Amino acid sequence: MQAQNSGLFKKLVSSERAVAFTLGIVFLLIGIAGFIPAFMHLPGDAPVTDVLVPRLSFSDGYGHLFGIFPTNYLHNAVHIVVGLLGIAAATSFSGSLVYNQGFAVMYVAIVLMGLIPATNTTFGLMPIYGNNVWFNALTAIAAGYVGFVKPAQLAKVSSTPSAS
Repeated sequence: MQAQNSGLFKKLVSSERAVAFTLGIVFLLIGIAGFIPAFMHLPGDAPVTDVLVPRLSFSDGYGHLFGIFPTNYLHNAVHIVVGLLGIAAATSFSGSLVYNQGFAVMYVAIVLMGLIPATNTTFGLMPIYGNNVWFNALTAIAAGYVGFVKPAQLAKVSSTPSAS
């Protein structure tokens, strides 16, 4: 039983670190891509005026990353910071566990904010509506699964008395 728990713990450690690292790389690359004009597009049929920037007090760099994700410079900078934190957190089990749990909680909150018209621009700072909602939901689910569900499963297996 001890060997089985040890194996499960090693799997948990590797999955925690892998998800933190993967999220870190993805968010770092998305953040960098948002600063590259070739990857930014104006919304489909919008005229080139201030009208296309929805209720943002910080509209610098507003556009749609890859033509689908609304973003601006501040949003890109946040993605870079989140990415760097994920890469740094992936260097240890405890760091990756805390990162994945914190990421899941924060990004569920961001998803909920993105669904509410009054808060879907993060109070005028950065757009978190549209396709950002499903992307943030998917990443929150991945982080939440390894941050909360997998450790709970290991704790349940570890606390089950062995039949001897």
